[in-house]
Parts: sequence; C-alpha cells; structure tokens
Amino acid sequence: MNLRPAPPWHQKGFSLIEMAIVLVIVAVLLAGLLPTISGQMEQQRRAETRKQLEEIRAALIGYAATQTPPRLPCPAKPTLATGTTGAGVADCTITPTRTGVLPWVTLGTNETDAWGRRFTYTVAYSGGGDFATSFTLSSTGNLNVLSTSTGVCPNVGCVGSNIPAVIISHGPNGLGAYTPQGTKLPNSTDTGEQTNYAGGITFVSQDPSATYDDLVVWVSPNTLFNRMVSAGKLP
Repeated sequence: MNLRPAPPWHQKGFSLIEMAIVLVIVAVLLAGLLPTISGQMEQQRRAETRKQLEEIRAALIGYAATQTPPRLPCPAKPTLATGTTGAGVADCTITPTRTGVLPWVTLGTNETDAWGRRFTYTVAYSGGGDFATSFTLSSTGNLNVLSTSTGVCPNVGCVGSNIPAVIISHGPNGLGAYTPQGTKLPNSTDTGEQTNYAGGITFVSQDPSATYDDLVVWVSPNTLFNRMVSAGKLP
C-alpha cells in the first residue's frame, strides 16, 4: 500500500470564495478597531498638549524670575514662518492687547501643540499695569477666563480674573490657530473658540463639545507673585 502523502499540488487549498470570506472578516475587524485607535491617538495628543501647556506656564514664570524688574515676555508675531528672522521671538510692538503666538524661541519651549499648530498667547497690557514691561505686588492683570462665552467676570461663569497671561491650544480642529508657515486656519463657528482667538481680554475655557475643543491655561497672579517673592524679585 502506498502511504506517501500526495504532492503539494494535489493538496486542497483555499478557494476564491473562502479567501474572499476571510478578507471580509479581516476588513470588518479592522473597521471596528479604527475608531478605537483614532480615539486613543486623540487622547494621547490631548494629554501631550496639556503637558506642554503646563511646561509653558512654568517657563513663563521662570522667565519672569530672571528679569529685572520682573516681567513676562511679549508675544511673537504669528504671521512669521518658522526659521525667518524674528519668528518665535518676543515682540513688544504687538499692541494694544499684546496677543500673538507664544514666543517659543525666547522661552525655549515647543513651537506647536500635538496637532502641529502654534499656541496663542496673550499678556496683560492694561488695567493695573503692563506685565510685559514690569509688575509689582500691586499690579492687576486685565485678562479674564470664563466657563461660558455668555459669562461675565466677576459674576456667574467667571473662573479666573485679574490674570497676567493666557495660553491657548486650539485643539484637534485647530480653527483660528496659526501654523508654522505663519498662516491662520479658518475661523470657528463656536462663540467660545471665536472669543479665544479674537485678541481681546476675555477667554473661554469650557468642556469639549462638538464645536469647542480648545485647551486653555493661564498664569495665576498669586502663583506668579509668590514665585517672584521667593526669587527675591519682589517686593
């Protein structure tokens, strides 16, 4: 009796129908995984950007502690492309509200958030003094942060007032942000996001929604003043 196995070309393989079924199953499985992977990537970008914002806030306070008299840096011009003269450098000719992009070269921080857009940065210019020139323990910032675009400080919806500086990442949609090429992305239809890039003294920090995804942090006046006292810069 011949018990030798049949040659490979005699063995039965997958038919075209079976292969098609396998490919369909794989495609369905991948389609189910893609939203999960995409969501995880966005969470990672958001977490990375929040870490960057905290590092920027610390860098701003550290910068003030090295200046005599103490002061915060002015914003950088948002329309300058990366690598050109003056890009990322603090520029105190930006007036009257001193809103631009973060002076990443001056501070030694990252230029962009995790989505590749520049941070919007505003330093208090009027009210109790110009924090980009100098400040004392009696100085009062003129920037406010609200939990809703319809709020008013110091009433309902005010989460921060008398603020010296505000830093904003324009989130996943990036609407209203500046790119490293110095171009501004399209405007948002959300009133909160519109407020954040308008160049005023009021900003909105609220829960994410279908139209709002900005990340907003600010320099606390108490933290800033305490650090200056500890560094011997004030009073």
